Amino acid sequence: MLIDLKVPSPGESVTEVEIANWLKQDGDIVQKDEELCEIDSDKATLTINAEEGGKLIIKVQAGQKVNVGDVVASIDTAFAGAAPAEKKAETPAPVPVPEKVSAATAPAAPEKEEKPHPAKGHPSPSAAKTISEKNIQTENISGSGPGGRITMQDVSTFLQAGFGNKPVSISREQRKEKMTSLRRKLSQRLVSVKNETAMLTTFNEVDMSAAMNLRKAYKDKFKEVHGVGLGFMSLFTKAVTIALQQFPAVNAQIDGEEIVYFNYADVAIAVSTPKGLMVPVVRNAESLSLADIERNIAALATKAREGRISLDEMTGGTFTITNGGVFGSMMSTPIINPPQSAILGMHNIVERPVAVQGQVVIRPMMYVALSYDHRIIDGRESVGFLVMVKELLENPERMLFGGKKSGEILLGL
Repeated sequence: MLIDLKVPSPGESVTEVEIANWLKQDGDIVQKDEELCEIDSDKATLTINAEEGGKLIIKVQAGQKVNVGDVVASIDTAFAGAAPAEKKAETPAPVPVPEKVSAATAPAAPEKEEKPHPAKGHPSPSAAKTISEKNIQTENISGSGPGGRITMQDVSTFLQAGFGNKPVSISREQRKEKMTSLRRKLSQRLVSVKNETAMLTTFNEVDMSAAMNLRKAYKDKFKEVHGVGLGFMSLFTKAVTIALQQFPAVNAQIDGEEIVYFNYADVAIAVSTPKGLMVPVVRNAESLSLADIERNIAALATKAREGRISLDEMTGGTFTITNGGVFGSMMSTPIINPPQSAILGMHNIVERPVAVQGQVVIRPMMYVALSYDHRIIDGRESVGFLVMVKELLENPERMLFGGKKSGEILLGL
């Protein structure tokens, strides 16, 4: 029996997708629920899984555009029983008996049999893109995925370990790659923001001494109690949610001739992925603890980098935070994420001489930038918002009291 595999819907507004990559080849024997291919939409990457086991018949090749609901492949269930047979044929390879035979006859035979020993599969789409960009030889990477498949984590581990002392080949070749649906949509949105908003950027600097001392003193206990690491992103997110309550226009959006104000803060966190920039959203961040914020960010960032994030998890944000500091950026002007009205840019922490009470001291400083739509946010509000974020980060205890000092709470101010 033939079972047709149709393109699932990534979201209500998405009608067309692109076949990004086939994880299996035409004619392969697949098992039920096994991932067969990845499809790209304007917002996210989805996978098509096998509904039943059998022989895969591919009808649409990678790189082609299809509509939601189109048939891209079929599975012939008459071949379902062939899958275990192929696996049995692979298992005798590591058995030492053939090695003894080959050693007694000819030395060339074992070399041919040893190559498939690692059983390395094809890299995942995200890993393949990074491998191509970094010009990495796949034989240098050990795959930890199913069937020896090279995952993005394997590539990251390899990069962190260094490339070694192997010579780098020199080339002047050029290559062209078709833009993914996500990259095309992203480029269109960025251009539209520049053309359709009155975007300005205001800057400030934050003394990160208090935040760094807090993290250093409690990071071990924090992880022991909550099971998650304490990072600066949760502190920035919490500071932002408090400042948004004091400056609601920064959290608002323009809808035609009306301004929509939100009594909640759905904070989008910009994440760099092999497929491009994604902005998963932490819902109701104003009501979350630092530990909850860290858990949400870690889970969403992992799903985004692995291409498993859904469309719903990236829509509906009211404010965005982006951290260029992880790449070494000293200062930048982030672009607003429409239809939002503002975005906060974090940068790297650098020890610099600063004046404190008439004395020059060395402090870990970070430049922060707020890009905002001047049509809805005035200069007073943008500057006031950024100053409040700065003060909260330099005095983290104020986050316990909604932005006020303990003395102000005591006096009822």
